[in-house]
Amino acid sequence: MGQAWGYGRHGGPEVQEFFDRLDPVPGRGEVLIRVEVAGVNPLDHLLRSGLVPGLDGGRPFPRVLGMEAAGTVLSLGEDVDGFEVGDGVFGFALTGGGTYAETTVLSAPHTARIPAGLSMTSAATLPVAGTTAVDALDQLGLPAGAAVLVNGVGGGVGLAVARLAAARELRVIGTGSSAKRERAEAAGVRFIDYTAGDVVAAARDLAPGGFDGIVDMVGGTSLRTVAPLAKDPRNVIAVGDPAVPEIGGRFVERRLDRANLERAARLAFDGVLAPVITAVHTLSDAPAALAAVENGHTSGKVVIKVA
Repeated sequence: MGQAWGYGRHGGPEVQEFFDRLDPVPGRGEVLIRVEVAGVNPLDHLLRSGLVPGLDGGRPFPRVLGMEAAGTVLSLGEDVDGFEVGDGVFGFALTGGGTYAETTVLSAPHTARIPAGLSMTSAATLPVAGTTAVDALDQLGLPAGAAVLVNGVGGGVGLAVARLAAARELRVIGTGSSAKRERAEAAGVRFIDYTAGDVVAAARDLAPGGFDGIVDMVGGTSLRTVAPLAKDPRNVIAVGDPAVPEIGGRFVERRLDRANLERAARLAFDGVLAPVITAVHTLSDAPAALAAVENGHTSGKVVIKVA
């Protein structure tokens, strides 16, 4: 029996609750872990709100919040290879197990060992932010010296994209609120404060010839405002807005497999994708952790240290 934080029905923060549950039993292709650290992402409150039903695993209520975690293997389901009890691992809870909990099941094909020297806390941030950054920039395939605009650079994914783009010797310009400036500039970003004036004019001043690529974290009106700055609309990659093809862009092509997780872990170990962790909460403080991300009041990455 262990504690978990989740929701009893779809809705806003009012449907969230702590509850006790038996340790889940790993099914075919699953790994049961003791959760050490869980990552907090905007996707978590979207799932709670019922906006992305295809990713909830179809489990009955109450459902546990969270999609990514790092922890220690407790047991293995059928048809799982590459892991042993006691291994430190990180990955996705894609089958609906949730990660804001003392124990959970991860999908084995979407889980990897944590390399020696990389902390559990760092590893827990990689399944969503780290691999998204790799996927978006691989999809663009820009050469060194190209100009890329990161729209919404201040969050965990935006900063990961910026750091990886800088490591690939791209010219990185990013938009965000004034509170995000310091961390963005520390990641090598030429920063545009969207609260301080005309974003498009400021971007054109920094890249008069336009952008070779745009990676968008914001979507909606903000995406449509900056999209014309791209030299080629197909090089507008949206991380969160699936309607981007309407303006000629592309939605990020995600690779959630073990090989991509291992690649992100190597980049993190080398310091290229070292996460910018700005808040560490306990499980009992999970409501505040998710509220900060849901309200957009955080820069960098927020994690919940469970164990």
